[in-house]
Amino acid sequence: QVQLVESGGGLVQPGGSLRLSCAASGNIFRFYTMAWYRQAPGQEREWVAHITGDGTTVYRASVEGRFTLSRVNAKNTVNFELNSLKFEETAVYYCNGRFSVGEGGPPSDYWGQGIQVIVSS
Repeated sequence: QVQLVESGGGLVQPGGSLRLSCAASGNIFRFYTMAWYRQAPGQEREWVAHITGDGTTVYRASVEGRFTLSRVNAKNTVNFELNSLKFEETAVYYCNGRFSVGEGGPPSDYWGQGIQVIVSS
């Protein structure tokens, strides 16, 4: 069974920065992708960014150039740098991982519990 442990987040002023981290553990046979989503109050959960096994990153247009997603070399761990944060980006941020568990297992999605990011002066 895969577990995702998120860290970082908290309160930051508009224009400030935060670093989120997500570490996946368990019998992970193949890494397909890891991603971040966010859900603002009263809104649907939306995709923000993801990274594939070969290191390719894709970002939501509204965060392109401000957020950076990277993978730790020898671990199923990602760091997510959030720069120049805006008030409207206040949300619960969720880590997602798509892995196969055990040799020959099918790919499946796993979720962290979510961490709060509050952008406020």
